[in-house]
Amino acid sequence: MSFPTHRPRRLRRSEAIRCLVRETRPSTAGLVYPMFVCPGKGVRVDVSSMPGIAQQSVDKLVEEAREAADLGIPAVILFGLPEHKDEKGSEGYIASGVVQRAVEAIRKARPELLVVTDVCLCEYTDHGHCGVIKNEEVLNDPTVELLAEMALSHARAGAQIVAPSDMMDGRVAAIRKKLDVAGFADVAILSYAAKYCSGFYGPFREAAQSAPQFGDRRSYQMDPANAREALKEVALDLEEGADMIMVKPALPYLDIIHRVREAFDVPVAAYNVSGEYAMVKAAAQNGWIDEKRVVLEIFTSIQRAGASIVLTYHAKDLARWLKAC
Repeated sequence: MSFPTHRPRRLRRSEAIRCLVRETRPSTAGLVYPMFVCPGKGVRVDVSSMPGIAQQSVDKLVEEAREAADLGIPAVILFGLPEHKDEKGSEGYIASGVVQRAVEAIRKARPELLVVTDVCLCEYTDHGHCGVIKNEEVLNDPTVELLAEMALSHARAGAQIVAPSDMMDGRVAAIRKKLDVAGFADVAILSYAAKYCSGFYGPFREAAQSAPQFGDRRSYQMDPANAREALKEVALDLEEGADMIMVKPALPYLDIIHRVREAFDVPVAAYNVSGEYAMVKAAAQNGWIDEKRVVLEIFTSIQRAGASIVLTYHAKDLARWLKAC
C-alpha cells in the first residue's frame, strides 16, 4: 500500500475535531479553592511565595469567596491562622475560632457555596506539628480526640465537608463517631488518605504559619517511595467512614491517583499543592513558560489520572480560562 491504513492525524487537524474527540474534558465542576483566614478586620496580607494568594480576615475572605462563587467554583477549603497558639492547638476547636467564624460568614453570604474545612492542629500549635507532643513525639490517640473536637466545631459552624489532613491512625473513625453522635450524620468526610511527606509544602507553611519548630513530619506523613501503602491507607479510611479520599501532592503522585481510582469506586480528590503552584508562578513571571497553557495542561493531567476533585490555588484562573474556551 502507498499510504498508511490508519491515520490518527485525521483527528488532530482542526481544533473543532480535537475538541470533538477529546477524552478528558476539564471543567470547573470539581474545583476547590484553598483560602487562609486570619484574625482582625480589613486584613489582607499577601503570601510572598504564592503570588495572588493571601491571608485574610473574615470580611475580606467572604469577598473573595463571593468572587469564587461568581466564577463557578463550587467549593472552598479553609485553613486558619489563630490569634494565639499553644501546645494543644486550642483555638482550632473553639466556637469562636477564625475558621468557625469564616464558615458561618460564607454560608450566610453564599449558601450555595460548599465549605470544606481542613482538620489539623499544625496551624494552631506553638510547635507546628499536627498533634499532641510528648518528648518531641506526636502522640496518636490524644491527637485523634482533639481532631474529632475540631471537626465537630466546624460542623456546628456550618461546614458541609470536613477534611482531616493530619495522617493520624484512626482519626476518620473518631470523627465519624463524634459527628454522628452529635447529630451531624450528613456532614461528609474528605480524608487526606494518602498524604506524602513532601518537599512541595514550603509555600503553604509560610501561608499557614505552620512550619514545625523541630524535626519534621516523617513519623506520620507517608514515604514518597511507597505506593502500595497508599492503597492500604485509603482502604482503612474508607472502612472507618470516609466518603471521599485525597492524594496529596498531585503532580509527583499522578501514579498514585491512578492506582487509587482503579482500586476504589469513590470520589477521588487531588491537592495541587503550594510548591507546584509557586513553581509555575515563578517560571511564568520570568517568561519561561506560558502560564495559561501550563496550568490547563497540569489540571488536565490530574483529571486524566483519575481525580474528579482538584484542590488548587489556580482555581480562579482556571475558572476564567475555562469559561473563555
